[in-house]
Amino acid sequence: MKVTVVGAGAVGASCAEYIAIKDFASEVVLLDIKEGYAEGKAMDLMQTASLNGFDTKITGITNDYSKTANSDICVITSGIPRKPGMTREELIGINAGIVKAVSSSLIEHSPNTILIVVSNPMDTMTYLAHKSTNLPKNKIIGMGGALDSARFKYRLAEALGAPISDVDGMVIGGHSDTGMVPLTSHATRNSIKVSEFLSDDRLNQVKEDTKVGGATLTKLLGTSAWYAPGAAVSALVQAIACDQKKMFPCSTFLEGEYGLNDICIGVPVILGRNGIESIVDIPLSDAEKAHMQSSAEGVRKTNGLLEL
Repeated sequence: MKVTVVGAGAVGASCAEYIAIKDFASEVVLLDIKEGYAEGKAMDLMQTASLNGFDTKITGITNDYSKTANSDICVITSGIPRKPGMTREELIGINAGIVKAVSSSLIEHSPNTILIVVSNPMDTMTYLAHKSTNLPKNKIIGMGGALDSARFKYRLAEALGAPISDVDGMVIGGHSDTGMVPLTSHATRNSIKVSEFLSDDRLNQVKEDTKVGGATLTKLLGTSAWYAPGAAVSALVQAIACDQKKMFPCSTFLEGEYGLNDICIGVPVILGRNGIESIVDIPLSDAEKAHMQSSAEGVRKTNGLLEL
């Protein structure tokens, strides 16, 4: 199993680290445009192998896509990160050109790969990958929902005063501060709805804190977060590589599901060796349906800024 991660910055390097530590891939290729940067990150990570007990080979490459050939899964993290006060949408002009060029270069050398898009604005970049490549829709996946759901569960556990292992919850919709749809109606603590433990006001606060989870961290850190995004990507990669048939909310191309067409947005999917094995239809409350439609409108507005 060969995995390529494009972009050796904080998110890309964290992704490579988590994949290696889980020890399910034979090789991780870390590629960056900055001379020697990916090579240095790869060497540093390989020097942890004996300490962390993994045998995955991590190779650093400067802008030579031929070394990514025959990758089973490719992850695109490249692009400029958010700075304090920036929205994900403001990144579109620069990142669209990067994602289009990177996608093309990866597929040239790995025509049967599965593509995971992390670059922001993530739903629009996933849509761009669909429109600019010939990959089937099940092989193009946007990461955002997996990360947003992890942040949702963190906030739920915080509100409940419970360990996160007790908590389950999911966020669908667009990967943006206004587009996320945390599904409080489905969230549980050990199979019991969280509404049995939390007031409506507290649940609403959890929702709002989840939606601004990325912006909160950007303000604190001065740049985008990387540990949780890297972990989210590695979870998707492992589900595909190990054919786990796990359910994650991911940005995927919709053709009528959830009443939406010609859009990439976060919905529950089953991930296995073919990428997206199926899209899962779950019941939504009227408020969640309305929020989902509003989220889709926001994504379409950002998509309209693309030069396809």
